Amino acid sequence: MNHLKTASRVAATLVAGLIGAEVCVWLKTPLPWMIGPLLVVAALKMADTPLQFPVPFRAAGQWIIGTSLGLYFTPAINAQLAHYLPWVIVSVLFAMAAGIGGGRLLQRMTGVDSKTAFFAVAIGGSSEMAVQAERNGGRVDLVAAAHSLRILMVVLIIPTIFRLTDVHGTDPYTPGLGHFDLLGLIKLGGLTALVGWFLNRYKIPNAWVIGPLLFTIALTAAGVDWTTLPRWIVNVAQLFIGCALGIRFTKKFIHTAPRYMAGVAVSVLLLMGVMAAFGYVLSLLSGIPAPTAVLATAPGGIAEMSLTAQVLHFGVPVVTVFHVTRVLVMVLSVGPLYRLMKPWLERDLPVTAAPAPPLR
Repeated sequence: MNHLKTASRVAATLVAGLIGAEVCVWLKTPLPWMIGPLLVVAALKMADTPLQFPVPFRAAGQWIIGTSLGLYFTPAINAQLAHYLPWVIVSVLFAMAAGIGGGRLLQRMTGVDSKTAFFAVAIGGSSEMAVQAERNGGRVDLVAAAHSLRILMVVLIIPTIFRLTDVHGTDPYTPGLGHFDLLGLIKLGGLTALVGWFLNRYKIPNAWVIGPLLFTIALTAAGVDWTTLPRWIVNVAQLFIGCALGIRFTKKFIHTAPRYMAGVAVSVLLLMGVMAAFGYVLSLLSGIPAPTAVLATAPGGIAEMSLTAQVLHFGVPVVTVFHVTRVLVMVLSVGPLYRLMKPWLERDLPVTAAPAPPLR
């Protein structure tokens, strides 16, 4: 009976997400297959609708996206990307500094403790930042809620701005192979799934994106062209990721320390503005087209931002390299960085709001 209930709730989530996607396709919104499911599922969950979306579905979406992104990394593209490596490093360092500043601002606005503020605004993977917060004594619930809101805002705002300003991609990046081959898909899908499973088993961050991505990059760079991925498969991946993002926004989320969440929203908006300005300057200095540079430095996740680049025809390899590098560096360094900066972060600060209350 429990399995039947779970299956029906998962099916209801997928149906709701599919309806949201179709509505957004009809409305011609950006990223309809991710934004539509995200908004509809989030609205239903916050209305306390009994929906479920198991982790393996999100992993499947990430696996497909990671594999599709790897097909862009041809030998010629990799040679070009090597030229951008210094700018990738500069971008990572700037993102870390911006995250620290954003956390300090959040602490000033809300009175939340330094540990929670630091990991809530650090531009890294949401699950990894929540784990680091727990290890260092921060509020895991507030950190997880902050990153859910950050991803929601970035996914909704950035593509919408690009659409409203009629910004189009000018980067000449296309996947290495131009035709579909069923046998090639079986081989590519099976091997990338195996790599993703292996990395996930050993708790590698973002394993289901990074594993298939790196394996497919290695194949493509070596000139191995088995298949391309049809658009409908990528749309299914967007549907899964949109549903997985939307399912986080439960009824409890609405009551998550309103002042604190307002402070997070302000911090994220400022962070987006700072990173967009940095991306524009980076484009002037590096020669990367401005829309691609802005997307490459945006404070979003690997799958979401790389997928945005793919759908909007920006520089997919550039955006992917910037985000993968940032996430990996953040995961490895954010814990030691917090402990190094702890004395400064824990200095008394004037606050403009009461400390965030516990969740109800």
